[in-house]
Amino acid sequence: MDDSAPKRADARRNQKALLDAAAAVFVASGVEAPIRDIATKAGVGTATIYRHFPTRADLIVAVYRHQVEALAEAGPELLASSATPYRALAQWLDQFVDFVITKQGLPAVLQSDDPCYDPLHDYFLERLVPVCTQLLDAAAAEIHDDLDAYELMRGIGGLCAGASRKHRYDARRLVGFLVAGLRRPGV
Repeated sequence: MDDSAPKRADARRNQKALLDAAAAVFVASGVEAPIRDIATKAGVGTATIYRHFPTRADLIVAVYRHQVEALAEAGPELLASSATPYRALAQWLDQFVDFVITKQGLPAVLQSDDPCYDPLHDYFLERLVPVCTQLLDAAAAEIHDDLDAYELMRGIGGLCAGASRKHRYDARRLVGFLVAGLRRPGV
């Protein structure tokens, strides 16, 4: 009996757990967080991380792509499971805030000379703008109808960019006000 398929499935689960742990550490400490912190969060040794991701750049790119894919998949799932399209949109935007906050410190990394970062922004736009557009279209009866997905995502990104661990600033609270303001009066 060939038991290689379960190992591949285990390896995928382990890699997903490692990427989830890295994302959580990036949210808390930024993309320059020590690899040992990610290893501790994932319950593995640093050698395991380096075996999967030989460089920090490899890890950052993998976390970024992992989170973009999770967000892209979440849109249709939320539309199918939420009480209203507006609620699905609000939940997706909350997840989008987590994604944006995870990227604190990424702009400096993206401006580095490492070419592996060049296609990430285009990838982000190609995968997530259509999902946000789908959510906005589905919620059109409940929200102002003159809103563009890219514009909304940029606005949320701007609100999240002001977040700092050193100053009292709750980006999620401000995004909540923005999302509440999307609703048409009387809906």
